[in-house]
Amino acid sequence: MSTADASERRLIGTFDYVVIGAGSAGCVVANRLAADRANKVLVLEAGGADDWIWFHIPVGYLFAIGNPRADWLFQTEPQAGLGGRVLAYPRGKVVGGCSSINAMVYMRGQAADYDGWRQSGLSGWGWDDVLPYFLRHEDHAGPPAGGLHKAGGEWRVEHPRVRWAILDAIRDAAEAAGIAKIPDFNTGDNEGSSYFQVNQRRGRRLSAFGAFLKPLLAQGRANLRLETGIHVERIVFEGGRAKAVEFSHGDEKLKVEVRGEVVLSAGAVASPVLLERSGIGGGRRLQEFGIETLVDAPGVGENLQDHLQIRPVYKVHGVKTLNGDYAKLWRRPMMALQWAALRTGPLTMAPSQVGAFAKSSPHYATANLQYHFQPLSLDSWGSGLHPFEAFTASVCNLRPTSRGSVHLRSADPFAAPMISPNYLDTEEDRQVAIDALKLTRRIVAQAPLARFRPEEYLPGEAAASDEALLEAAANLGTTIFHPVGTAKMGREDDPGAVLDERLRVRGVSGLRVIDASVMPAITSGNTANPTMMIAEKGVAMLREDARA
Repeated sequence: MSTADASERRLIGTFDYVVIGAGSAGCVVANRLAADRANKVLVLEAGGADDWIWFHIPVGYLFAIGNPRADWLFQTEPQAGLGGRVLAYPRGKVVGGCSSINAMVYMRGQAADYDGWRQSGLSGWGWDDVLPYFLRHEDHAGPPAGGLHKAGGEWRVEHPRVRWAILDAIRDAAEAAGIAKIPDFNTGDNEGSSYFQVNQRRGRRLSAFGAFLKPLLAQGRANLRLETGIHVERIVFEGGRAKAVEFSHGDEKLKVEVRGEVVLSAGAVASPVLLERSGIGGGRRLQEFGIETLVDAPGVGENLQDHLQIRPVYKVHGVKTLNGDYAKLWRRPMMALQWAALRTGPLTMAPSQVGAFAKSSPHYATANLQYHFQPLSLDSWGSGLHPFEAFTASVCNLRPTSRGSVHLRSADPFAAPMISPNYLDTEEDRQVAIDALKLTRRIVAQAPLARFRPEEYLPGEAAASDEALLEAAANLGTTIFHPVGTAKMGREDDPGAVLDERLRVRGVSGLRVIDASVMPAITSGNTANPTMMIAEKGVAMLREDARA
């Protein structure tokens, strides 16, 4: 950027803290920083207001994903492991970020995930260390048990308000296949099947914005300011310290100065790209785009991990699914009335109501597969439901060994990022995919489902050999929207680590990353709530350091 360009920017003020991103992490961070009324906090969000009804009705994810009003409509690069396919890569384009369009599943992961972080040299990140930060904001519908849940926080956790006979039969079939029924996925050991707990409040979606930021803004907090429709271009450093943020609002070029710290909470896709635009990243890559290298950090944008979901579909007979309900035009106003009057029924549905965690083979110490069983089927999120009764047995590898990347595409600050998850890039991941499809067939073949005469629609029984099953996984596989790890924390001697264990960006001061990109390894389950735990713990460390 030229000196002339910088001088033309209008300064909107000076703040103690600037939080970039009002998503799952940023809303928690901003809430906790603004709790001290002496802190002047600015939140910069690229998306818009959550003033669309489908942001609040839980089943609205069917209309939000793939819609430019709610989704940035990113795409991956062609994926060799998926036969060269390009995948849609949904990201929330609204306050609340992905928590405004996601599956609403409350999931912590496994104790072994966090203990693994601690054993890798990240002190303070074991299961016993992080559990208090999950609890700090939890408001569980209960009953709380054994200190593993609590009530009274901002983040509501409820049980599903609709049940489907087909899902109960699937749980029975899973039990017959050796997957026990359990009451709670969030005890540290999630192996088994259960109904998912959801982040809803009385049948309405609860986003991070609705839980953490909207109440403070409604109070007219003088020390908290939210700006939407903002495109952050770069963080500006003086003497190695973050001192300003430059951004655009429409055609207007603006900047804000910072007394304390900049917190980057833009997510695992946007955060590494913003670091690169600010001069923090692999030096050679930055030079290609004419960006002066402030910190040569080759780990920025690397280590991308995501859960690849494989989506077998089974036609069923003599049992109700959402496909059939939604196809009946007369049922739609009934469903709407049921939601409006009682906050129950199909419109309260998360994408998946029943889940299961299992091992793809006995040599795994903990469950390495997660099922999302859905009483519906469709070709892809954002497309219409199939015109026949069916369920989907979506299954993902919880701990993939494949690693991908997210990077700048060009020097243009408005260009979409290059996203390449490298799904099925390793032999282990390919074998897990094959074994997952075999286990799915074993579950569906159990007696409790026989009365519904399940027929394998996708991939189809013709896919019998390991080679055919791997091809089916490549054809059916898609993201389950869990990207993490692209600005990971790690030990000082780890060349790929971008952050220290207190989430400070190495090589500069006054800048932290607090979002899903900090994870050194992906958690074993849905990643939204681990991200919010990271936000809770990260902002607590920031405040501790500010007082030191």
